[in-house]
Amino acid sequence: MRERKYRAFVKQCNKMIYSENSYPKGNSDYRFVASEDHRKGLGVEYFTSRTEYVNQYGGVILLPDWRVFTDEEAPVTEYTGLKDKNGRMIYEKDIAEESYINPMTGKKVVDRYVIEWENGLHKMKYIGNQKGMDRYLWMRLDEIEIIGNVYQNPDLLLEATK
Repeated sequence: MRERKYRAFVKQCNKMIYSENSYPKGNSDYRFVASEDHRKGLGVEYFTSRTEYVNQYGGVILLPDWRVFTDEEAPVTEYTGLKDKNGRMIYEKDIAEESYINPMTGKKVVDRYVIEWENGLHKMKYIGNQKGMDRYLWMRLDEIEIIGNVYQNPDLLLEATK
C-alpha cells in the first residue's frame, strides 16, 4: 500500500510545506485538514493568533486560531509513491526531465514533463514545442530526474517551450 503524503505550496510566503512536517509533528504554523470545500478533500490552514478564554474556574486558556487557505492560495499535491532515478520522491505537479541520445542524429535530446493524475494513474504530461507523447510515470522511473515543480520553478516550463 502506498504511503500517503501531501505537500502544499503556500503562495503568500512562497513556501512548500509537507504533511509530515506540519503541525503538531513539525512544530509548524501550518497543518493539513480534511475539508469538503477543497478539491482533494484536504486543505491547509495556518496559525494566525491565540485567543484568551476564561474557563469555568476563572483560569485563562490560550487557544490557537487558524485560518484555512483556499485551493488557489495553497494548492495541495499528493506523493505518487514513486521516486526518480536519484531517489527523490515524486509529487504531482513536479517537473521531470529525461535526456537521451537520439539514435538517428546522435544528438542529445532533453524532454520535460509535468506529473499529473489522470484516470487513476500518474502520467507524465509532455511539455515543449516538439512532438512528444505523454507517458505513464512508472514506465520511466530509471530515466527521469525531478528538476523542480510548477509552483516554485515556472521558468522550467517556459524553457521547455522554446
